[in-house]
Amino acid sequence: MPQTQPESTDRARLPADLRPIRDDEFGYNEARHLLWRAGFGGTPEQIQTLAAWGPKKSVDHLLGFREVSYEDAAASAFDADIMRPPTAAERQAYRQAASRGDEDAVARFRERRQEAQRTDRRQLREMQRWWLTRMIETPRPLEEKMTLFWHGHFAASYRGVEDSYHMLLQNQMFRTHATGSFADLLHGIIRDPAMLRYLNNNQSTKAQPNENLARELMELFSLGEGQYTENDIKQGARALTGYTFEDNEFVFRQRQHDNGNKRILGVNGGLDGDGFVNAILSQPSCPRFIASKLYRFFCREIPLPSDQQDATTRTVVRDMASTLKQSGYTIEPVLRRLFLSRHFYHGDVVLEQIKSPAVLVVGLIRSLYTPHRSLDTLIEAMALMGQTPLLPPSVKGWEGGTSWINTSTLYARQNIAAYLLTGRQPRRGTPEGSRFDPERLLEPMRETGVVDNPADAADYLLRFAMGKTSPSARATLTEFIENNGGRVTGPVVTGMLLLITAMPEYQLC
Repeated sequence: MPQTQPESTDRARLPADLRPIRDDEFGYNEARHLLWRAGFGGTPEQIQTLAAWGPKKSVDHLLGFREVSYEDAAASAFDADIMRPPTAAERQAYRQAASRGDEDAVARFRERRQEAQRTDRRQLREMQRWWLTRMIETPRPLEEKMTLFWHGHFAASYRGVEDSYHMLLQNQMFRTHATGSFADLLHGIIRDPAMLRYLNNNQSTKAQPNENLARELMELFSLGEGQYTENDIKQGARALTGYTFEDNEFVFRQRQHDNGNKRILGVNGGLDGDGFVNAILSQPSCPRFIASKLYRFFCREIPLPSDQQDATTRTVVRDMASTLKQSGYTIEPVLRRLFLSRHFYHGDVVLEQIKSPAVLVVGLIRSLYTPHRSLDTLIEAMALMGQTPLLPPSVKGWEGGTSWINTSTLYARQNIAAYLLTGRQPRRGTPEGSRFDPERLLEPMRETGVVDNPADAADYLLRFAMGKTSPSARATLTEFIENNGGRVTGPVVTGMLLLITAMPEYQLC
């Protein structure tokens, strides 16, 4: 039976540093926590494996995902040319048709464009299915967790991009640099067709600089509010003039670029986009801001402005920022230090994060071995819960935290868990897809002997699925067992999981 540390009303204070956890402090609870935060949860076998490995080997394994083979041929099957720009001949034919008043010919051109847009929207849906499948099936969970992080950090939505292949290129860029260089990502985002279109920088010229990308590059992507001036925005916009794209490739239009002298964040010169990014990376607020975003994603909710953080948080974020700066903005050493720290496994961090819709849905399947069922149904449920892949609500991304939970989203969360376990949707009587087989969860319970005692069986499933037990939750499950023959069988385990996933505490990880 999983061993848990006894709960204490006199819990030690949250450590204000990143001192490493000792091997003897790392057990079942810590392994479970690591798998949920650095991925999308774990099976009983995976939790026990990490618990036996200890902290260093476990963290090395999760961070060393590039050593784990994973073939994904589906990504190469997407069509790069659905939204291709018209050729010179097509543009000339359209102009000639318009000039001679040939309305039928003009209408055919428009219909072809509209059909391309419809086809592209269908391809976006296929990409959403592809990414959700990848999150579910990948043996490299931290890679997809970081891709999700960067998608929320450098948030661009298909609604503003209107080119599914550009969204794929951006998604692949996030995956390529998942735990790599933030500096490379920042240099890459000013060349990313999806972001250039989303923030209108493809229309930015030296005669009319567009300030959108310059503003968000500093405020949302690197420095945070209050760390730049309006003049920095104006000068940064000048530095980014001429940064655009043609079809699926970045293009620098030298004739549209402002070559004049600029002063950005205290740096003078004829700065271009890379000079602008380098000026950003030299600011002390940059590593602090990225460290705060990483801490918020992997640990707990905190204010992003450092002056609003409590002393403990400021110290930990400062340590993370120092590691980030010393590593040349490489993310992996920061995560390694965080995941190996006593701070990360403290009671004020564990089971204090509300699962995002992606973590909830993917985690249900990965940890409980449920069938995938209909990917479209899962994506629709994620939309109801407030998180649609490739469609963030704004350039600010998803707010996260308590914003994930309200009366309607909680209802959707409970329904999607029931759907994955039973195949049934609300108001639909016929189950969909394969039948859930609880045998892979039941077998470890037989091996530990907990099936022979309802209270022990209840504690086992609660600690595995929810991370903790309580007298009221235990009583609910033991009563259910007793009312269903008094024995822990497959159908009884399914029923227990339906009860657990409907508990408010299941929404936490």
